[in-house]
Amino acid sequence: MIHHHSAAGTAAWTDLLRSLKDSAVSGLRGAPKLKTIGRKRYWYDHYRIGTETVDRYIGEDTEELRSRLERQKPIAEAEKQAGRERARLMRSLRAEGYLMADAGSGQVISAMARAGVFRLGGTLVGTQAFRCYEGELGVRITFDQAAMTDDIDIASFERLSLVLQDSVDAPLADVFSELKFDPLPSTEKGQVWRWRQTDRRTLVEFLTPSFSDQEGLRELPALGVSAQSLHFLNYLIAEPLQAPLLYRSGVLIQIPRPERFAIHKLIVADRRRGGADALKSRKDRAQAAFLIEVLHAERPDDLAEAYETAMERGPAWRARIAASLQQMPETRALLDSLPS
Repeated sequence: MIHHHSAAGTAAWTDLLRSLKDSAVSGLRGAPKLKTIGRKRYWYDHYRIGTETVDRYIGEDTEELRSRLERQKPIAEAEKQAGRERARLMRSLRAEGYLMADAGSGQVISAMARAGVFRLGGTLVGTQAFRCYEGELGVRITFDQAAMTDDIDIASFERLSLVLQDSVDAPLADVFSELKFDPLPSTEKGQVWRWRQTDRRTLVEFLTPSFSDQEGLRELPALGVSAQSLHFLNYLIAEPLQAPLLYRSGVLIQIPRPERFAIHKLIVADRRRGGADALKSRKDRAQAAFLIEVLHAERPDDLAEAYETAMERGPAWRARIAASLQQMPETRALLDSLPS
């Protein structure tokens, strides 16, 4: 059974997202500058510090971003009042029963946002991202479906990190140190991709797609960290969405598209179905089943496209998906009934 949030709650979430996107361009220090890199175009805040010029990345060129940049001056003038409005919207969302980020996770994710992790292409994945679909889809997610995890996973493309020619505002090693995180040793000397918080046991991991046979460590220059490369991850984080993390007055982050998240969970569930990861595998299937049920009812074309795209990637993809769906007959029936 799908339970929806009220129209008032959905409107508050939408208004919060719009306000956070506006806020992202409110503090420009110079003039917006458009760069063409390869086949894509990107906007930068172009300004001078002393004798040096700085290009601070804003975002990929879209009609929505261009509209905000054209309105940047009135947006900046209204930012103080907008901040108070975001606090009011958050109160409305709490009253509506939306899932709020816990203090520990919210503190860490918001610190990464301030440093520029999401601005520079980082995408929040895993259960932390799943909770955000409550607002994106306008449906209630229960505590059991979104039981909190101490893991915070950030994924980004290695190539994008190179292309942007920008970096985080503060070294992430320093950010994590202030939050009492310690780097965890890796198999490759000098490369750190995981940090563990000593008092809360929170684990932050950085991930990136693997385009080779091996799943080794790669560098993410824009974020200044290493990342564990994984197969199938490129599918998950392609064309991500911006969303508000419901913490304090809202934090603008980036998450995967829900339809890709759902299909990717079918793949991941099969990858870790044995041994110590069996519990995580069941959780993956449960999240996939929930999203597929919602999307089948409300966004069937988006779900059909994501499913078809994954199935066309090759036999390894089809085998992983089929293995999970063998244990999920109701979900398999929904996918089989999608428009072709």
